Amino acid sequence: MARRVAGTALAIGAALFAVRVPAGQSFVETFVFALGVMVALVPEGLPATLSVSLAIGVRRMARRHALVKQLLAVEALGSTTVVCTDKTGTLTQAEMTVVQVWAGGAPHAVSGVGYAPEGDVADPQPVRGLLRAAALCCNARLAPPSDRQGWRVLGDTTEGALLVAAAKAGLDRVTEEAAAPRVAEYPFDSVRKLMSTVHGDTADGYHAYVKGAPQELLARSTSIDWGGKRRPLTEELRAAVTAANDELASQGLRVLAAAWRPVSDSRPVQDEVESELTLLGLVGMLDPPRPEVSDAVAACRRARIRIIMVTGDHPLTAEAVARRVGIVSRPAPTVVTGARLDALDDKDLDTLLAAPGELLLCRVNPEHKMRVVTALQRRGEVVAVTGDGANDAPALKHADIGVAMGASGTDVAREAAVMVLLDDSFASIAAAVKLGRSVYQNIRKFLVYVFSSNIGELGPIVAATFAGFPLVPISAVQILAIDLGSDVLPALALGAEPPEPDVMDRPPRSRRERLFSSAVMGRILFLGGIQALGVTAVFFWHIHASGIPYSDFTVTFAVAATALGRLRGFLDKELGT
Repeated sequence: MARRVAGTALAIGAALFAVRVPAGQSFVETFVFALGVMVALVPEGLPATLSVSLAIGVRRMARRHALVKQLLAVEALGSTTVVCTDKTGTLTQAEMTVVQVWAGGAPHAVSGVGYAPEGDVADPQPVRGLLRAAALCCNARLAPPSDRQGWRVLGDTTEGALLVAAAKAGLDRVTEEAAAPRVAEYPFDSVRKLMSTVHGDTADGYHAYVKGAPQELLARSTSIDWGGKRRPLTEELRAAVTAANDELASQGLRVLAAAWRPVSDSRPVQDEVESELTLLGLVGMLDPPRPEVSDAVAACRRARIRIIMVTGDHPLTAEAVARRVGIVSRPAPTVVTGARLDALDDKDLDTLLAAPGELLLCRVNPEHKMRVVTALQRRGEVVAVTGDGANDAPALKHADIGVAMGASGTDVAREAAVMVLLDDSFASIAAAVKLGRSVYQNIRKFLVYVFSSNIGELGPIVAATFAGFPLVPISAVQILAIDLGSDVLPALALGAEPPEPDVMDRPPRSRRERLFSSAVMGRILFLGGIQALGVTAVFFWHIHASGIPYSDFTVTFAVAATALGRLRGFLDKELGT
């Protein structure tokens, strides 16, 4: 934009210079005249106004818990067309509570909410082995209440919920760890979807405990604990476990399975630890949606922004949560798992993403997220994507707007992103998009204001050329003085305008749309033409009425231009763009 404005000013100034010199005007006076033209066309305060407007947008977003690291990202948020969002912690509160445990073919309700170990497990004896294994296979810790805070989790909230459930069943983690100290660990990763630990038991040797996605553990198990006895995992029992998992997931619960097996020594290989397991049961955890998310999702829908849930959870869990927050409203959304994404080539993936309707991507890993972001960008979409783990960094870096979690995200994710959510809430994304659209509209407002005023200053100079006046009607110094008082400060005020009420009722602007669109140029020419005509008419009328000599032309014009400039600023601010 700067190069175009400078080029236009130089071209018009040179053209008028070339017109006046052959007409007999002195070279110096003509040069001063051309300089006045160029000064009239160049908005001196525009760079500062743009920077201040973007900075105000950053400050407003920070107040809404969205920390933007790059000024230009503020404006880019306004053109977002697709948001790929995680589920846990972004759409939900990330405050897991175990509400049901399934073991031996029977469900066991768990009472109590939050991380306080207060509540009971219905008939806890059959599920104590399951909850003991799950608790031992955790790295999180429960922190007791203090003067300022209640019970809280230090570490993963899912593991915290498992520890609370174990305590409700009468298990003391410190005692259990003392009886079976951990000697080895295989951390969770998004490919295996499992975590395994090995513990030494002076009486029974070494045992491995595994927790993770039910489908993964079911595939690696050969037996099941059924009624306190180990039984072969027949197809009938596999079907029973799958049905129980689907039932829990359909209630919107996050489901984990736990299993165990004896191992040969304290340092077994991973394949030994995670094969031929004995399945102990399932744990269903409730993660309630954030109360503010439903309104934010509705606002994005009105703004024609597509929301795609990208989660590692079970498809039924994802669909249940998506329905609660409003992402899914139709009877049959498109649900695609990571396994199906692996089977699609790029062309099929493009076809899938181009299809209208609601889309949920479940059981996916960060590599799938990266591939989806790339495919959406191939279609010309402006993509915002959320992430919290180190493995999400490539997708965050590649997306148009990478959004990292500030409360639960890793340093790697926050470094790769251009925006950090201080509260991890999806509602902060919607608020940032709204403010980003507002910043873009404000930039257009003061562009119309500034450039229409410049046309108003240029009009009398051009009129003087064709009327044959020997002097420039307004000098470069006077133009700068007028601009300082009537351009910069009102433009700053326009740049600080709050969002318009209907800013989220409009579709996203095209990323190919330029600031100087045909509509903006038409408005600049219309308002600038009115100003130029009015100022020129006042100038010539005053000369005709009072017979002022040429040497006083510029003073008279400066007074008229200032008065008209103030009226112009009022009209522009009221009419907007």
